[in-house]
Amino acid sequence: MKQLTKLMEEMKQGVYRDTLKDIYIDESVIAHQEERYVKAMAEYQKLYGDREVEVYSAPGRSEVGGNHTDHQHGMVLATSINLDAIAIVNKNEDMTVRVVSEGYDMIVIDANDVEKVDKEEGTSIGLIRGVLAGLKERGYKIGGFNAYVTSDVLIGAGLSSSAAFETIIGTIVSGLYNDMQISMVEIAQIGQYSENVYFGKPSGLMDQTACAVGGLIHIDFKDPKAPVVEKVDVDFENHACSLCIVDTKGSHQDLTPDYAQIPADMKAIATYFGKEVLRDVDEKEFFAAIPALREKLGDRPVLRAMHFFGDNARVAAQVASLREGRFEDFLNMIKASGDSSFKYLQNVYTNRDVQNQAVSIALAVSENVLGNHGVCRVHGGGFAGTIQAFVKNDFVEEYRKALDAVFGEGSCHVLKVRKYGGMKVIA
Repeated sequence: MKQLTKLMEEMKQGVYRDTLKDIYIDESVIAHQEERYVKAMAEYQKLYGDREVEVYSAPGRSEVGGNHTDHQHGMVLATSINLDAIAIVNKNEDMTVRVVSEGYDMIVIDANDVEKVDKEEGTSIGLIRGVLAGLKERGYKIGGFNAYVTSDVLIGAGLSSSAAFETIIGTIVSGLYNDMQISMVEIAQIGQYSENVYFGKPSGLMDQTACAVGGLIHIDFKDPKAPVVEKVDVDFENHACSLCIVDTKGSHQDLTPDYAQIPADMKAIATYFGKEVLRDVDEKEFFAAIPALREKLGDRPVLRAMHFFGDNARVAAQVASLREGRFEDFLNMIKASGDSSFKYLQNVYTNRDVQNQAVSIALAVSENVLGNHGVCRVHGGGFAGTIQAFVKNDFVEEYRKALDAVFGEGSCHVLKVRKYGGMKVIA
């Protein structure tokens, strides 16, 4: 650990500039990151005084392939991005967890008491308690700490701000109490447990794994207790292409029923065949049974199952195209995935509020502006939040200008693939 005041001075002097460049990739953001870290340290100092501290980071994520396939034990392609949550932390000896997130009141939890509290569902305190409970249940040591957390992962915009938060809490406990020996896949699983059980949201494991592991990764969730995670080495700069995320400013608030209905519809199809998840259903049997499925379950579950089978297969094809250097094929599959999400998965807007279709507008404007300069698709859980676009570098500024004109300045974010997941930045 380093004394806070010394650490602040070193950060101001540029001592950690190379470290930050390694994490955030983009040279143009390093000065901002230095200022951000110093500001976070100053806020920590106001709260807890001048102590010896460590600094942790956990990134947001961008889903690249496999939209709503993970909760059916499917495959996904995802990447960590250079937007993250950072935490200034010190260990304490009183078994009390104190966490202040920028703009919010202090959360205080007795680490001896990690039983679920029903009224904490949907809250940050529920997520923290759930992560602590998951760690303890798996036999890891937990204890008290004081933390100040700030995040530039867009909240409610499909970049997994909650998964980044779960990951940073798990990584803090791994660093402070377990010598950073907890695998990042296990931290992801604990994050999912917290979100499902303590937060009350039926998410899959993709968000947490992408945030925790880092880099562009292919994840096969056929066995969710032991997901197969493999890195996919690709430099988008070699293809003169940028990853853009457009924040349509729509909120995910009150959309939990829409998200929950997707796995429920898919599970209903699987149950018809005596299976738990769609990954275990034979695709040919499914298509042969469509008349009976429509009569018994209705049309939307059938359409959503169609999306699963198509998008799950596309993930493997995307990975192969990247490894074989067939980048145009990869882009075509991004577009195909987006079309499937809109037509079959139906997660671009909620049919409970058809007059609010910001994601639909973003996709329509993007297709009109991009032409043959890139492709776009709904991003993340859908219904509100963000779209994703892969845009040729020489067209990025024109695309950014067009989308910012619709959704406000700063809505279009040009991101980099980050090679690290949850990590200790400074010990």
